[in-house]
Amino acid sequence: MPTKISKTYKPSSKEKYMCAKHKTFFRKMLADWKNDLIDQNNRIIFGNDDDNAASADIVDQATSYSSKTVEMRTVNRNKKLIKKIDSAVQKIEEGVYGYCEVTGEEIGLKRLMARPIATMTVEAQEQHEKQEKVFAED
Repeated sequence: MPTKISKTYKPSSKEKYMCAKHKTFFRKMLADWKNDLIDQNNRIIFGNDDDNAASADIVDQATSYSSKTVEMRTVNRNKKLIKKIDSAVQKIEEGVYGYCEVTGEEIGLKRLMARPIATMTVEAQEQHEKQEKVFAED
């Protein structure tokens, strides 16, 4: 039976970490975010019919092309985020959401509320980024 939470519910550190209420809260947060991204992609893809793309004015065409490029980058970024959201929801179902993939430690409620698709603690993320930087410099 699904756990009910109020619309104003916010996870508290006084509760057991990743209790049923926390999971319900983050599942809803992730679902709402995913729906917003899907709506945004649909508006970009199916929305604005740009008359400037077929315009005789080269400046209008260039502006249209530039706008479409930015919009398609947004669509692609949103698709990547949706995959990460789906992965986070899967982790909730598996009971491993909210725990660092590297250390197994609690990621923390504040971090998850700011970045619900976080997969590492701040410390592990910083270490990961340092390693990426070292490899990028080699």
